[in-house]
Amino acid sequence: MSTPVNPQDILREVFGYGAFRGPQMAIVNHVCSGGDALVLMPTGGGKSLCYQIPAIARQRAGHGITIVVSPLIALMHDQVGALHEAGVEAAFLNSSLSGEEANAVEQRLRRGDITLLYAAPERITTPRFLAQLDALHEQGQLSLFAIDEAHCVSQWGHDFRPEYRALTVLHERYAGVPRMALTATADALTRADIVERLQLEDAQQFVSSFDRPNIRYTIVEKKDASQQLLRFIQREHTGPDWQDSGIVYCQSRKRVEEVAKNLCDAGIAALPYHAGLDSAIRQKHQNRFLREEGLVMVATIAFGMGIDKPDVRFVAHLDMPKNIEGYYQETGRGGRDGQAAHAWMAYGLNDVVNQRRMIDESPAAEDFKQAMRGKLDALLALAEATDCRRVRLLRYFDETYTSAEDGQVRLTCGNCDNCLQPPDIWDGTEAARMLLSTIYRVKQQSGMSFGAGHMMDILRGKATEKVNQYGHEKLSTFGIGEHFSELQLRGVLRQLIALGALGVDAQAFNTLYLTEASRAVLKGDVTVRLRASVSTPADRKGKRTASGTAKPAPIALDDAGQQRYDALKAWRAEVARSHNLPAYVIFHDATLAAIAQAEPQDLDALQGIAGIGAKKLEAYGDEVLRVVALPA
Repeated sequence: MSTPVNPQDILREVFGYGAFRGPQMAIVNHVCSGGDALVLMPTGGGKSLCYQIPAIARQRAGHGITIVVSPLIALMHDQVGALHEAGVEAAFLNSSLSGEEANAVEQRLRRGDITLLYAAPERITTPRFLAQLDALHEQGQLSLFAIDEAHCVSQWGHDFRPEYRALTVLHERYAGVPRMALTATADALTRADIVERLQLEDAQQFVSSFDRPNIRYTIVEKKDASQQLLRFIQREHTGPDWQDSGIVYCQSRKRVEEVAKNLCDAGIAALPYHAGLDSAIRQKHQNRFLREEGLVMVATIAFGMGIDKPDVRFVAHLDMPKNIEGYYQETGRGGRDGQAAHAWMAYGLNDVVNQRRMIDESPAAEDFKQAMRGKLDALLALAEATDCRRVRLLRYFDETYTSAEDGQVRLTCGNCDNCLQPPDIWDGTEAARMLLSTIYRVKQQSGMSFGAGHMMDILRGKATEKVNQYGHEKLSTFGIGEHFSELQLRGVLRQLIALGALGVDAQAFNTLYLTEASRAVLKGDVTVRLRASVSTPADRKGKRTASGTAKPAPIALDDAGQQRYDALKAWRAEVARSHNLPAYVIFHDATLAAIAQAEPQDLDALQGIAGIGAKKLEAYGDEVLRVVALPA
């Protein structure tokens, strides 16, 4: 008969935390008792504990091993390393192991020496692996399946991976073994697809708030994106002798290389990452980013899933993502430690045109294209918004923004660009009607379509060679919009495309054409309202926000406390290097700061600090006390 195990004891003894956060306790208790679960929890919310603690509890109760489905080798390595540091028997099976190493893991699996085994979905569904699972199941030693990054199963999600579809075999073959699917990002459509594809119709759903209150959202109009990015990093995320860790996303490999070089030339330590690089170089760059402080990773979206680095202080987009889920997932890689982080994006007319073109040119079925257009429209609306970004972002995930203090519904968050510096709004309806009217008259006069620049030249009365060549200086709309700036007209064009009141023909050099929705704008039935100010606090003249000669601790410390914190970080870096692990796997910054503040004199005082479990106390306690006691 199995012995009941208290998950709270495991949380305290193994991981060193006194209490669960948010819905963690409800999830853990449900899974420990053998229930299926779908868990949606934002990045940094503690998803891993939701399956790690049930894995430990169920093994102690005699139920056997937990299989964790994970798509990334680097993530498996670091999570297994973190579990070893906490005293938990864990292992992974992936292509980084030699045949001899893989055989050793399989032998431990058969002996029941492992609590959690991490493996990729394509390995789990091989006949060899399924045969091993069959043997465990027959012995009653198959405890739990945890399917991480579960949005990968959905074609509607932002990172579809076909190999996830084959995971239905787990339910069909091992119907009595509980399963949990976990993800940080899934709208209602993706959520329903996860349930259907993984046959989790009877699973209890745990949906946490999507709000990441520590992340500040800023979206600026793209003018000179590389320079805008550089100013943003220099003003907000560097000091005299320190630099924040950050991620910069670009759409193309070429752009990644250019931006990484530009940052390095400006004295910002940056590394490129994209699928065109040799796999050894990619792995080296990823390892450096995870293990070193103050590096900026410039990457395509090939980088990032499962990146656990807690101290990423900013995530920047130089090109617009495909949808809000992608934007949310990528920006969510900042501030996993709960400290302040910045989500910054530069956005322009070409982003709108390019994303529309990619959808229209894709070989997908029309219903899929239509769904993708709807997702893109939601992101365009977020980028064009003049009201609170956070309220709009949460509304997309069917969540109403409420105050953390009193639970009341709020229309402003106080931590996005629009709330911190409300933009001046101007009525662009007249300009919109002029633009649409110009497009109509050009088509009527010459039977041809033209791009955005040509239409703006006509409207602003610029008699360019091309305008004169086609006689467009004779149109009735020539020059009637000379009082509008090019910047204003680009904003109007973006919003017309976002509204669907203007189409872009990708097959004809991105020329513009009217749509059914154009009529309502031409008639004046639709109001087009835009921001007058397109700059960001980082672009405006003002005092540098980053200051000081050393990166301060995440909590306020006196001078002596800061010195203890710096000494602890230096010691942690040495330990991490010797273990070939990221520093945060040894101790999080928050744990080091708490130690520095408490200035513990003995192991008993150290034991009560969050993040120090029994194994870490035994392994590092004496060394930590030695470092804390060092003279300043």
